[in-house]
This record gives sequence, structure tokens and C-alpha cells, in this order.
Amino acid sequence: MEELLTQENQVIAIVLTGVLLLLLMGVAFLLFFFFSRKKIVEKELEKKNLEINHQKDIIQSIIVTQEEERKRIAQDLHDDISSKLNVINLNANLLKDGKLSPEEYLFVNNSILEATDKTLESARKIAHNLLPPILEEFGLKDALEELADSFNNSRKITIEYNLKYPKTYLTPENELHLFRIVQELINNSIRHGKAKNSSINIYLKDNNLFINYTDDGIGFNLNNVENKKGLGMKNIESRVALLEGNHTISSEENKGFKIFIIL
Repeated sequence: MEELLTQENQVIAIVLTGVLLLLLMGVAFLLFFFFSRKKIVEKELEKKNLEINHQKDIIQSIIVTQEEERKRIAQDLHDDISSKLNVINLNANLLKDGKLSPEEYLFVNNSILEATDKTLESARKIAHNLLPPILEEFGLKDALEELADSFNNSRKITIEYNLKYPKTYLTPENELHLFRIVQELINNSIRHGKAKNSSINIYLKDNNLFINYTDDGIGFNLNNVENKKGLGMKNIESRVALLEGNHTISSEENKGFKIFIIL
């Protein structure tokens, strides 16, 4: 009888031990699940915060770019338009006084005509910088070709281009963004990269637009954060983001610059 009780006690002890082990395993599993879930949530929050901060940086860079463009336009208006209009105004007042000799009258009149021509040319230049007429009238491909040819003619840089861009693939607003991106890339190649040659390739594949730009300039160290914070690069990155595209940059010191954009 005692042996049976002992065996039953052993069985009960084994069952209780098993139940306790199962409970401990359950608690351990719940704790593991809780902390794993916590880590996942923390990672998601960190990712969201990075995305929010990135969006803030983009918005800030867009604001800075717009302010810089406004300053440049204001400076152009002041230097190229206001100064010439002042000359016209002064000469017009001389004519109004009517105390000029025929030779002086002819000289002042010619000065007004010359200043007027220069003012009109400056106004056309400013309007062209705001919105290139060829972009509005003929589209992105012709506008980029004209842009590249104008730099080639200036002999500041030699640009090879292969533009297989389907007409009206992007909206006019987005075409302007892409035009500004290429314009900024060329300016950076000349101003910062000291490049002598560059290339632009644009093509459509699998319903995505690919833009590949390279130059043979001095390049820069990608690990240097300051190189990525320049107004030119932020302007490019913000416009790519506005186009909902992705980009990768490749550059090394004395080995040129490359950017690959997918829209």
C-alpha cells in the first residue's frame, strides 16, 4: 500500500514538475515575445523617425533652395534691370528738359535705345532662367539638348548626351524639376568638380525613367558629411524626392562623379 502511495506521489510530482516546466516555458515564451515585439516596435519607431527627419531635411532644403532662387532673381532684377532703367530715366529727363544741342540730343537718344535693348535682353534672360521657353514649347528632350549645346559652345565643359526620352512622359512641372536637376549637375561639375567632360544618358525601361550622369572632375569623399550638405546636392536630392524617385551617388577624390536616378 505504501509502495502504491509512493508511486502515485512520484507520478503526481512528475506531472506537477511537467506542468511547472510548461508554465515556465509559457512565461519565457511570453517574455520573449514581449521583448521581441518591443524591439520590433522600437525599430519601426526609429525607422519612422528617420523617415520624418529625412522629410524635414527635404522640406528644409526646398525652402533654402527657393530662398536662394528668390535672392538670385532679386539680384538679377536689381543689377540687370533696375540699373538700366535708372539710366533710361536719367536720359529721358535730359530729353525732357530740352536744353540739348542736336549732337547731345542724338547721343542721349542713342543711349536710351541702347539701354532699352540691354534691359529687354536682361528681362529675356531672367525669364529664360525661370522657365526656359523651349521646355514649355518643345519639351524636356529639346530643352536638355539646347542646355548641353550651350555649355559645349561656351567651351567650359564638353557634354556628350544620349536622350531617349518619350515626349510628355512626365508632367510639365516634373519635366522642369528634371531639367533643373541636370542643370544643377552640370553647374556642379564645372564649379566644384572642375570637370572637362561629362555625359548624360536618359532612357525608359520597364516603365521606369533612368537618368545616368557622370563627369571626370576631381570628385569628393562620400564619407565626408559636409560634401552631402552643399546647397547644390540638397537641391538635387530634394527635386528627386519631389519626383518620388531614387538615386545613388558614386564618387572618389580625383575619380570623378556619378549619379544614377530612377523615376
